[in-house]
Amino acid sequence: MLFKLSLSNIRRSLRDYAIYFFTLIIGVSVFYVFNAIGGQAAMLRMSEAQYEMVRLLETVISGTSVFVAGVLGLLIVYASRFLMKRRNREFALYMTLGMSKRRISAILLLETLIIGVGSLFVGLLIGIGLSQLSSALVANLFEADMTSYRFTVSGSAIVKTIVYFAVMYLVVMVFNSFVVTRMKLINLMQSGKKSEQIKLKNPVLCVIVFLLSAGLLGFLYYHVGWESVKIERNDALITIAAGSVATFFIFWSVSGMLLRVFMLMKNTYFRSLNAFTFRQLSSKVNTMVFSMTVICLMLFITICTLSAAFSIRNSMNHNIDELCPTDYELVCIYDSDKPQEYSGIVEMCSENGYDISEDFSRFVNFTTYEDPEFLFEDSLGDQFEEVKAQYSFLLYDSHEQIVKLSDYNALMELYGRKTYTLADDEYILFCNYTSMINIRNKSLADNTERTIFGHKLRSKYATCQDGFIDISTEHINSGLFVVPDSVVDEGDAAKEYFIGEYASDDKEAAEKGVHDRLDAAMRSGAITSDGENNIMEMGWTTKLEVKEAAVGLGAIVAFLGLYVGLVFLIACGAILALKELSDSVDSIGRYEMLRKIGAEESDISRSLLRQTGLFFLLPLVLACIHSVFGMKFLIFFLQVFGTKNIGSSVASTAAVILLIYGGYFLVTYFSGRSIIKDRK
Repeated sequence: MLFKLSLSNIRRSLRDYAIYFFTLIIGVSVFYVFNAIGGQAAMLRMSEAQYEMVRLLETVISGTSVFVAGVLGLLIVYASRFLMKRRNREFALYMTLGMSKRRISAILLLETLIIGVGSLFVGLLIGIGLSQLSSALVANLFEADMTSYRFTVSGSAIVKTIVYFAVMYLVVMVFNSFVVTRMKLINLMQSGKKSEQIKLKNPVLCVIVFLLSAGLLGFLYYHVGWESVKIERNDALITIAAGSVATFFIFWSVSGMLLRVFMLMKNTYFRSLNAFTFRQLSSKVNTMVFSMTVICLMLFITICTLSAAFSIRNSMNHNIDELCPTDYELVCIYDSDKPQEYSGIVEMCSENGYDISEDFSRFVNFTTYEDPEFLFEDSLGDQFEEVKAQYSFLLYDSHEQIVKLSDYNALMELYGRKTYTLADDEYILFCNYTSMINIRNKSLADNTERTIFGHKLRSKYATCQDGFIDISTEHINSGLFVVPDSVVDEGDAAKEYFIGEYASDDKEAAEKGVHDRLDAAMRSGAITSDGENNIMEMGWTTKLEVKEAAVGLGAIVAFLGLYVGLVFLIACGAILALKELSDSVDSIGRYEMLRKIGAEESDISRSLLRQTGLFFLLPLVLACIHSVFGMKFLIFFLQVFGTKNIGSSVASTAAVILLIYGGYFLVTYFSGRSIIKDRK
């Protein structure tokens, strides 16, 4: 009997459950898709390094899923509150007919169980389907081969999804039982007659609070946007806290001013049903100040997280081609405290029977130098004191890196980049790290003369040039001085480079061969940090390794950003949707009255559309304003990766928000319109 009644209730109230089902199904499918990544990746052809990245991604996503489950659990409880409120009259009827609270709890338990099983089933089906599409995303992000891919279902992801959501539903059942035990018949019967009072705040106080909050936000925007370099950990925490408080008071003051501002616009306020629309909207915002603040901040985090994640991914892919123009780099760092007598890399390998040059079709072997009397602070010239006051954390006693013009040009020919010429009294400063470019350019603005190895040289250019030595996926060159060959004191060698392009077209095999033979040379003692070779440290970097690391890191960042972003969007959309639908339930009588006094159905629908649209738009607009300056702050930290594709990243973020947040808006509007037509 109870089971049939539960099924009947669900069938009858199916449209009321639309948002509930929508949230649960999206939550289940998203949860499954991201936890099934490991199973999808197992069907792809990947290198061992890529598999390690996938395993790391699995671990990180597994930990993040605990947080995600908590957010979704709170959403399910919040949704249950709406459904309980929607059915107050039904519960009152049950109690009037003599049904005990225990049997009402049993009905709710069965309904929750049916809804849970149904949403899990549908969500898992959708998730399994989407996970097949996510395989293409995994393959694209990790640049893997899909030729061996086949349809697969992740059993571990299904189990994890069922367990997490079973715990959530158990919490909902306990919550529903608790609510039923506290229900009173008189309150249930009068619930539809209670109207929420609109408390008009003091308009003068609201204006003052709004101006102060806007002023505080303006100061914080300037602080994070143009003084990023001065922000330390404690400053960041204070800035976040102050921004959150200012956001709260913006909504608090706007909720008090909103209706009064509209009332002053008499031509607009008294047109059609605008007076009713603005009063309804003011009531919603008045009772949702804290929730609107939380939603705004979550949307802000979502926009910044997704944009940053997509930007890092796109930039690192772009940087592989730009900053990794060749296959292999071997670097020996020499010990400056030992006598400057050493053999070159090629000679040391040759002494052990290994001709390293045979593995490369083209290569450059050169040395960089350090002048003991030429430090970073010396390179700043007249701007040293000003720069130090602004950037106190920089290492001003570090040595500048110096390279001969002939060696730099030989490397640029290998890289396929521009070569340069110099007069005997000139130098060129190269840099590609954005923040350091600004500092370097400031130091070159007035006096460009510098003393290097006892020679007075002047900069050929008024600004530093774009250039680098080390292969990388990041813009890490903070300064490199290229000088005429005759200037350099070869007794002050700092590093020796061997950079080349493999002779074989099979890059992986060539790389393995070089590593094996170089390891043998090192084990034999021909290359050592002791004795005459004077090597303090040696290491190599390859394009394949750099590319795999960059691809893996970019994929992890993109997946985590997308995972957290989707969950936050679901949370924001669901909270706003449930509040809007709950108010629609409470306002059924008001809409009936509009019909009785002759309001057209099209005007009523238009009023609801405006209410819902503005209600969803308010936190999004402020979140977008926050994000403009938040992204400017993030760019300061992302500049090492490069931010050339920030526009496309923001566009991708906008598309995700439009899909999820906009989806909730549409479902909310159509569900709300269905509710207010109940008694038409």
